[in-house]
Amino acid sequence: MSAPLFAGVELGGTKMILLRARGRDIIERVSIPTTTPGETLAAAANRLRAWQAEEAFAALGIASFGPLRLDRAADDFGHMLPTPKPGWTGADIYGALGGPLACPAAIDTDVNGAALAEARWGAGAEGETPSDALCYLTIGTGLGGGFALHGRALHGAMHPELGHIAIRRAPGDDFSGACPFHGDCIEGLVCGPALAQRFGVAGDQIQADNPRWDHVAHDIARLVGTILLTTAARQVLIGGGVGIGRAALLDVVRAKVVAQLGGYLPFVTADSIASIVRLPALGDQAGPLGAVALAMDALEAQKNS
Repeated sequence: MSAPLFAGVELGGTKMILLRARGRDIIERVSIPTTTPGETLAAAANRLRAWQAEEAFAALGIASFGPLRLDRAADDFGHMLPTPKPGWTGADIYGALGGPLACPAAIDTDVNGAALAEARWGAGAEGETPSDALCYLTIGTGLGGGFALHGRALHGAMHPELGHIAIRRAPGDDFSGACPFHGDCIEGLVCGPALAQRFGVAGDQIQADNPRWDHVAHDIARLVGTILLTTAARQVLIGGGVGIGRAALLDVVRAKVVAQLGGYLPFVTADSIASIVRLPALGDQAGPLGAVALAMDALEAQKNS
């Protein structure tokens, strides 16, 4: 008997990835540019309906950029909350994608989904003891963070919004920040558009030896330290263009995390930090596989209801 067929949607700020997976093995994927909500969601819904007509899905998982309303009791469940992405505030993501399909469906943030995938099949599943507390950060066009705690994504009044935490700035760093809501929150300091403003050139043109990277590393390390202190995460994975694309920066961040914590957390040492603060084991597949993990959870929830 073949594994169940799942459909997944990873909605990003520049593109949307739609996929079909047999179990966790991705068998087909399609990319759609993220333009307006009407155009993007209609194209995705049409593709999902065509796939569903070929072979019915067991479930659908939607992993989207946020912020999102994830309270199923709310009138605007599955809608986009106020976002810097022009035109997307209020977009009904869940209704447009999950509504037309006769199958269980789940929606969560893309980073919560990626955290689940890494916990089940990536960094959190390595070694003899699976990780029970993992954080996934993506630093790219924006900064987002998700958590997989005891195998489930973290929700409460909302979902984690790590990008808008204010951190202690490095002495002498006078960059005012780029966040339209908060100025110099962590997203406003280290995301791609912020780096372009801070350095005066596009991110891929910034030289690795530019001394201002030290301030960026300081800021990321402050965020990592905050995560370790407040959530007791065992691992903090740093993905996205700034994370994966600047691997050398990670060594500087690690050293600063150890120095900034000052020995307070006994499990964070110069010897252990490389296993705590690291790249995602699934690389750029963490996001798409996160959508698959959400679909699997949707099917399990229906079976247990």
